[in-house]
Amino acid sequence: MSITYTCSLPSFSSISVSNSTTFRPNRITYSAGAGVAERKAVNTSEPLLLNAVRGEDVERPPVWLMRQAGRYMKSYQDICQKHPSFRERSENVDLVVEISLQPWKVFKPDGIILFSDILTPLPGMNIPFDIVKGKGPIIFDPITTAADVDKVTEFTPQEWVPYVGEALTILRQEVNNEAAVLGFVGAPFTLASYCVEGGSSKNFTKIKKLAFSQPKVLHALLEKFTTSMATYIKYQADNGAQAVQIFDSWATELSPTDFEEFSLPYLKRIVDTVKQTHPDLPLILYASGSGGLLERLPLTGVDVVSLDWTVDMAEGRKRLGSDIAVQGNVDPGVLFGSKDFITNRIHDTVKKAGNTKHILNLGHGIKVGTPEENVAHFFEVAKGLRY
Repeated sequence: MSITYTCSLPSFSSISVSNSTTFRPNRITYSAGAGVAERKAVNTSEPLLLNAVRGEDVERPPVWLMRQAGRYMKSYQDICQKHPSFRERSENVDLVVEISLQPWKVFKPDGIILFSDILTPLPGMNIPFDIVKGKGPIIFDPITTAADVDKVTEFTPQEWVPYVGEALTILRQEVNNEAAVLGFVGAPFTLASYCVEGGSSKNFTKIKKLAFSQPKVLHALLEKFTTSMATYIKYQADNGAQAVQIFDSWATELSPTDFEEFSLPYLKRIVDTVKQTHPDLPLILYASGSGGLLERLPLTGVDVVSLDWTVDMAEGRKRLGSDIAVQGNVDPGVLFGSKDFITNRIHDTVKKAGNTKHILNLGHGIKVGTPEENVAHFFEVAKGLRY
C-alpha cells in the first residue's frame, strides 16, 4: 500500500506506532485515513533498497547512512593511524573495500556506499588536487579563465581510477545482494565550485563572480564536468554499482533562477545520458539546504531526492509529488541524543514519509564524534520497523 499525498496531509492520529519489545519489531500501521493505494509486488531477488525505490511492496524502509564509513568508527580511526593520507585510503583497492565494508560488518545497512570522494576524478581531468588534514581539499591551480578551462580534459575512468571499478566489483561479491552497492559522483556545479574557489568556500564569491561576469567560461567548464560525470556513473554501474548518488552540495548557494541556469540543465543531461544506456539504474540526488529548490529537483529526472533535515518530511513529500522516491532525513545531530530520542525521531520520519518509495537515512553525513553505539541503535531500530 502506498501513501498518496494531497493538499491536506493525514493527521498523525491516523497512524499508530506500537513500541517493540526485545523480540518484536516496531510496527508502523497506516490506516485508511492516511490515503493508501496499491503497491507493486516485491521482487525478492533484488536488494531491499532497489525494491523500495521502484515502489514495490516492502516490509520496512531500507536504511543506510551518509558517511556511514568514517571517523566516528574506531576501526576507521585505526586504519587512519596506519594510512594517514586520505587519498591513499580512497585510492587503494584493498583499503577502499575494507573501509566500505566496516559498517556492513557491524550494522548490516541496506546500502553499502563506495568509500571515495567526489574530487577523485579531478587528476584524470588535468586538475591536480590533494586533501589536507585540517584544511580539506586543495586545488593547486584554480580555474579562472577560458584558457584554464581549455586545459581540462575528458575523464576516462578505466584509465585514471581503475581501483574504483575493482572495488565496486569486490563489494558486490562480498555483499552478495544482501544490500545494494552504491556509487557516487559530484555534480557539475559543485565540482566547478571547488575548482574555481580553490577548495571549500564559505561565500562562493569566486564561482559567482565567474558565473555573473563570464558565464560562457563557467558553462564551458560545466559542459566538461557533465560529460565526464555521466561517463563516470556508467563506469561505476558497469562495475557493480546498483545505484548512484549525485552530490550537488553547493548548488543550494544559487538562487532559484541561477540554479536553473548553472545546475539544473547539467544535472538533467547527466540523467538523460545515463538513462539511455542504463534505464534501470536508480539515481539519487542530494543537495544540502535544498528547501528553496525542492520543486525543481525532480525536474532533473532522478529517481530519488535525498532531503536534508531542514525540510519536514511530510511537507517534502507533498512538494515533491508521489512519483519520486525520497531519502532521509533525520538530523545527524539526533545521533548525539538519547536512545529514546533517536527512536522517536526515526518513527516520526518514517510515519511522515509513508510506506512506499522511502529510503531511511540522515539529512547529511554522520558527524565526527558521533557515538558508535548510537549509530548501532539507529540501525537496530530502523531494521526492526515494519509497515
